[in-house]
Amino acid sequence: MRPMPSPTAPLAHAARIRRHAIVLGLLTAIGPFAIDMYLPALPAIGRSLGAAPDAVQASLMAFFLALGAGQLLVGPLSDMLGRRRPMLAGLGLFIAASIGCALAPNIELLIALRFVQGLGACACMVTPRAIVRDLYVGPDAAHLMSLGLTVYSVSPIVAPLFGSLVADAAGWRSVFAVIAVLAVAGVATVLWLLPETRPAAARRQSGLRSALAGYAVLLRDRQFLAVACMASLALSTFFVYVANSSFVMSTHFGVTPRSYALLFALNAVALVAVSQLNGRLVARFGLRRLLRMAVSVQAVVMVALLGLTVAGVDRLDVLVGLLVIGYGCNGVIVPAAFVLGMERHPALAGTASALIGTFNFVGGAVMVALVAPFADGTPLPMLAGIAACAAGALALARFGLAR
Repeated sequence: MRPMPSPTAPLAHAARIRRHAIVLGLLTAIGPFAIDMYLPALPAIGRSLGAAPDAVQASLMAFFLALGAGQLLVGPLSDMLGRRRPMLAGLGLFIAASIGCALAPNIELLIALRFVQGLGACACMVTPRAIVRDLYVGPDAAHLMSLGLTVYSVSPIVAPLFGSLVADAAGWRSVFAVIAVLAVAGVATVLWLLPETRPAAARRQSGLRSALAGYAVLLRDRQFLAVACMASLALSTFFVYVANSSFVMSTHFGVTPRSYALLFALNAVALVAVSQLNGRLVARFGLRRLLRMAVSVQAVVMVALLGLTVAGVDRLDVLVGLLVIGYGCNGVIVPAAFVLGMERHPALAGTASALIGTFNFVGGAVMVALVAPFADGTPLPMLAGIAACAAGALALARFGLAR
């Protein structure tokens, strides 16, 4: 006689998913925390180290570049070596670089250490997604991804405010010391709460040659490239804001670091709110149609904001309000791009995810570098870069995304 299932089994399963979501979400948030926590202190870093704004922004570009490019290597390594070892090695590198950033005597060394810090952080960006695939499939995997995204999205809401409080109390160097402590907590989390999820037999079947072959397949797929570049441009609108907004808010609008952190958090709140509606919107409009709609709305809003600024409308409430609407669209664009990119190559889902992640951060670094020479503390150069990225994403949606 078949035993009756325990009535507590569904509850235990749901609790296990929630526990994994919290653990993986917190590990994934370490990298974004290293971005968002020090944003309010960017002007103070420039004054302390005698560096121009574009040099300070280079420390952000270096982190983006390492965070993106490193995923191409860490993804295959986690298949070959298991999930825990790359994460522990990455966290160790991240901690050492964070301590170095806190002690950096000049902007050149800070930029170099931020690059090393990004290489360490990328292990906690790509590996948790692989752990989800190891543990769950189907609806459970989708549910875990959504819960993890919710935990991960706490970073841009909480981190800037927390960073401004730390910097006000103990200076900008203390921000990197706190980031190092958070990474130490990440090491403890991996050691005590996250067992190895990649079986030894599966590791023996993985190799760098197969990973390179997968990347070659994806890079020959024009549809995949269109979706990946679309996501990269949409996120680059936000990365350009991240790199420039603290200078614009403080020098042009006279906003305090704490108020800036609160204004910055509004964009993340909008993104999280829209992402929670994703399921209903996809059911009603379909994924491709919804993606085109979101890209179109974002482009119209960002180009309109640029036009208003050129016309002389120089108001903080207009700037913040329209940016919140535009960045809310990323709550649709980014998840849809990942889904469309991976659905064309189900056997290469992990490789596709890592490659899209690389496009996102490397593209953001490139756009920040292009805007940096024109930055003068006013909103116009920042908004021109944002509008250009949004318009590029719209062009790809209209002409590069097959119906």
